[in-house]
Amino acid sequence: MDFKDICNKLFSYTPSLEYNFSISENSNNETQETVEKKSELVKIFPSISVNKEYMQTKYNTLINSDIVLREFTLNARGKQYHAFIVYIDGMIDSKIMDDFILKPLMLRNKNNLFDGTQNKVISEAVTNNITVKKVKKFDLSNYLISCLMPQNSVKKIYTFDEVTNGINSGNCALFVDTLSIAFDIELKGFKQRSVEKPSNEIVIKGPHEAFVENIRTNTSLIRRIVNNENLIIENIEVGKITKTKCAVCYMKNITNEDLVNEVKYRLNNLEVDSLLSAGELEQLIVDSNILGIPEVLSTERPDKATKYLLRGRVVVIVNGTPYGIIMPAVLVDFLTSSEDSNLKVNFGNFLRVLRVLASFITLLLPGLYVAVTSFHQEILPTSLLYSILASRASVPFPIIVEILIMEISFELIREAGLRVPSPIGPTIGIVGALVLGQAAVSAGIVSPILIIIVAITGIASFAIPDFSFGFHLRYFRFLFILLGFTAGFLGIGIGLFIYISILCSLQSFGVSFTSSFAPASQSKGNGYLLPPIWKREHRAPYMATKREKDQEKISMKWKYNPKLHQKNEKR
Repeated sequence: MDFKDICNKLFSYTPSLEYNFSISENSNNETQETVEKKSELVKIFPSISVNKEYMQTKYNTLINSDIVLREFTLNARGKQYHAFIVYIDGMIDSKIMDDFILKPLMLRNKNNLFDGTQNKVISEAVTNNITVKKVKKFDLSNYLISCLMPQNSVKKIYTFDEVTNGINSGNCALFVDTLSIAFDIELKGFKQRSVEKPSNEIVIKGPHEAFVENIRTNTSLIRRIVNNENLIIENIEVGKITKTKCAVCYMKNITNEDLVNEVKYRLNNLEVDSLLSAGELEQLIVDSNILGIPEVLSTERPDKATKYLLRGRVVVIVNGTPYGIIMPAVLVDFLTSSEDSNLKVNFGNFLRVLRVLASFITLLLPGLYVAVTSFHQEILPTSLLYSILASRASVPFPIIVEILIMEISFELIREAGLRVPSPIGPTIGIVGALVLGQAAVSAGIVSPILIIIVAITGIASFAIPDFSFGFHLRYFRFLFILLGFTAGFLGIGIGLFIYISILCSLQSFGVSFTSSFAPASQSKGNGYLLPPIWKREHRAPYMATKREKDQEKISMKWKYNPKLHQKNEKR
């Protein structure tokens, strides 16, 4: 037996032909997905017993502990009907159900004891002293909605697919004998988090409200700020199993229709079983980007989402996630904060310049340090060069190993500070930064100057407002470290050229990622630096909005009123 046969005998896998289980085949060779699609088209039966059996089978009530099927006798106009309701325990408000559903339908009152001998009068019209009465014959379904159920949100549904959708979202389904329809009654009462302060996008001068996990609460926060009937909020379900609701928000009189159609087209063409977060949706709707450069903007602030809505963007909110997705997004958006417009122009622009500096430090400073110490020592002052050489005299590792150890250690400390319980998080940071750093220097593993470089880089990364873009810069920092160690400034220059070329080639929903810098176009006050607030007259040209102007040329008419000036000149 040779070496090849021995390896095949040890490591090769031969599938077994006999198993202890069997798979039942459908007689019509139909897949489970086909069966589920067919079951969704089943209409509600007029027989209460058939509907009851169907719902018991659909929800496996014999083993499901939280599915409640409540049978009762319904009184309507002196007659009694068999009925039952189906709901999920823990997702409905029991008090509302008792007071507004079960009591009006079960207990005797003036409405359900009415004899019904005459027809119901819909309206009376008097024409030429002749009263014309329009009447309508008795209809049980309309009578239940209009007279016996005082709940504000009740609608008729005709298929079992609509029934299950309503029950799964926290509603209650009512079935009545002799009716081939059911009633979807909104009784949501599950616990949810209240509106709190933002935890990641903190501002000093600005609103202190953040999105929550409930989609309707989030849309109400946006609508309350916009306060205009042109705000459109459309619901789109994503996921064959979860059927997660996604709210597409846009301004009808501002946003480009092609952008809205593109967003809805991508959402409607997602063939996935489940969608659990806005982060998953972000990866599903953006163009392929292997470098990980973010192409949509994520925010937990309603005021920030509203600000971009009024600029012609589209905001998508996913049920169950306290974040909104803003699209399209350009490079400028990732370096701006919602607080910039609340500050005076000088202060806002100063902070924006600091963020650009922080981005370059985060991306390039460790690589530049490696390049200078390895290839370009001549650009350093002699005294500083001697200090660096003296500090590295006792370090046994080359510069690339030394800086990688410290950078990876810093990332580990950052990740540990996020994952441990909140009371211990600051302690982890202090221990990692002070104790371990000082111990590493004392042991001669790293140099003190390298500790300063890594600390400045880490502090600069915290100054970037967007988490995704900051993570992207931290990721690419290691690439520029390798380029600086390989070819010095030449490697970093080539890497920057390729990096900027990639940024210029990216598009976010048809908009160039580097707008309004490249391609060169007239920004009309929508560049990176903010103009005075009275000069922000135009929306961004690259958005091609329906309304180009955001405000009039003379917005402060109390100060610059042309008519008043003309009167003063005449005088």
